[in-house]
This record gives sequence, structure tokens and C-alpha cells, in this order.
Amino acid sequence: MTMKHIKHISLISCITFVGFFAACDSTPKSDIELLISLSTYEVNAITHTTANSGGNITSDGGSEILARGVCWSTKPNPTIADSKTMDGVGIGRFTSAIEGLTTATTYYVRAYATSTLGTAYGNIYQIRTRSENVIPTTLNPDLSYGVVYDIDGNVYNTITIGTQTWMAENLRTTRYRSGESVPLVTNSSTWATVSNDAQCTYDNMTNVDTIAKIGRLYNFKAVSDSRNLAPVGWHIATDTEWIVLTSYLAGHLESSFSIINKMSSKIGWTPYIDGDDFGLFPDNSSGFSALPCGIRDNNGLFYDHHDATCWWAFTPYDAVSA
Repeated sequence: MTMKHIKHISLISCITFVGFFAACDSTPKSDIELLISLSTYEVNAITHTTANSGGNITSDGGSEILARGVCWSTKPNPTIADSKTMDGVGIGRFTSAIEGLTTATTYYVRAYATSTLGTAYGNIYQIRTRSENVIPTTLNPDLSYGVVYDIDGNVYNTITIGTQTWMAENLRTTRYRSGESVPLVTNSSTWATVSNDAQCTYDNMTNVDTIAKIGRLYNFKAVSDSRNLAPVGWHIATDTEWIVLTSYLAGHLESSFSIINKMSSKIGWTPYIDGDDFGLFPDNSSGFSALPCGIRDNNGLFYDHHDATCWWAFTPYDAVSA
């Protein structure tokens, strides 16, 4: 893969979360579900009104499958009496296009299979639709953005800067590419002493829309974990790759703006001027769209929300720090 096509993820000490959770269905199986072997595909490509899913029927229990698809509801344990797709008959894999969802709403989704014996259901996924279907106000409306999806089905805008492509929104996943969860750590003393991977939200906030905008926080153990936080085809940027970015910005965009101004979103920051008349006046001419998401330090303390942000590089600094 040439440098021109290398993709980077702007994984910061605060990384974004849109509001998708996968949940296993712990409901006891019915007799028909013990006969029909059925699993639900992970829900992905979630927008403000649509999503994709599907399922796989590996056994019909000796009775022909007459209908199959996914069903969904705003209440747990959806059934075919709720909204549903109809995606053919018989055993095997099928995909489902979920439509007509409501913006910024939590739904429960699972596959179903109906035979002459009754209806069986697969495992349940919980999702939350996006808040809007317009370019986020944090981005540069004069530039063109691409998209990428993570394992949770979250959608991210991406921006090409020079020979590199970066995510213009912070990572929102609570899981590794492998599907395993990143442990949530809220307690400050635990965060300060934890020796394994960990993630949280700033100040342990729970507001979905705010978290979607400013991000989730990860420690370096999570960032460097071999199970990969980044979406498929992407990786955590190295220190060298960060330098490639800043060097490009220093030499190829208007010199009247600092690198910080070129990388920073126009919203969220407090402008300032220092003693040398050099200050922060965000221009976001690069499209990178950095936000002041705040920091959680090694002592587990939160600070600098609205004033600062930090990103990890995949490259360790020395034996004890990165």
C-alpha cells in the first residue's frame, strides 16, 4: 500500500461516540427457536433514518422456512408484529435494509424466521440513529468529505490532506475490530492504576448528543492493542505520519494561518491572542476539524474541555510513556 493511500485515524485522548451498542439476547429460547438455528447480522451503516442488517439460518428444524428478515422496535424483544423486512424464504444468509427509522432514536433489532412450526428469532442488537443527515457543523462546508464505518456501524466523515486521508470525526466505537469490548473505566483512581486497556467519556458524561460530538477517551493500552480500535483498512497514526501532516499544512496552505488554525474546527474554541499577537483563530482550511474535547490525565482527572485536546500517536515515546 503506497503512502498515497495510507489511511489514518485521528485517535485522540478523547474520541467520539455516536451511540451504538450491541447487546446479546438473554431471553430463554422457545421450542421453535431450539429447532431453527438463526443468528442476526450486526447492524451497520446507521444513518438518521436507515440501517443495514440481516441474518443467517443454518437449520430449519425440519420445516420449510416460509418468511425471513429482521424486525425492530423501540422496545426490547421486537417481534414480527412490529416493523419488519421480508427477505425471501429458505435457509441461508440474507441481508436486510431497515428503513423508516426516526432520527436520534434507540431501536432493538433482530432477525426472524417463520416456518409452519412458528417464528424463531435471532440475537438482539441495540442501535441509535444519527441526529441529522447534514454535514456536521464541526466540518468545513467548502470541502469534500468521504465516509467510513466502524464495527459498531457508526459513520465517520473523512478528509484527504496531501497524500494522507484522515478521519475528520473522532472514533466512536466501544469495541475493537475483533468485536471485543474496550473496558469502561469511570472511577478516577481505577483509571490511574489500571494496567490494561480502558475507555470512558469526558467527566463520565451520559448525554448521547454531546458524546457524539466531542468523543470518547482511550488510554494507550487500548490504542496500541493488537485487536485494533480503527475500522478495517485504517490504523492509528504514527508520530512520523503526524509530522507528515503538519509539515504539509505548514507548506501548502495559506501562511497567514498557523497549523493549529488550519486543523481546528471553527466552532467550540475560545479565540485568544498571546503577547506576540499570535493566537487561535480557527480556520479549518485543512478540513481536519479538531475540537476542544478535553483530557483525562494519568491520575484519572478530567480537564480542559472547551480549551484543549490531545491525540495519541501509535509510536511509544520511551519505555514508560507514549
